[in-house]
Amino acid sequence: MLGLGGCAGMSAQDKNTAIGAGVGAIGGSVLTGGSAIGTVGGAAVGGVIGHEVGK
Repeated sequence: MLGLGGCAGMSAQDKNTAIGAGVGAIGGSVLTGGSAIGTVGGAAVGGVIGHEVGK
């Protein structure tokens, strides 16, 4: 619950970006067997997608 409190002042687009980054990080990690590069890459791609969806 404490982590969610930081989202209170975020715009909808910022929230979508953060959610996309989180989902992308999980997906990248799963697809690359836990590779740090896959996790970071997935977070970056997911963040961009979340940002664009939020427009």
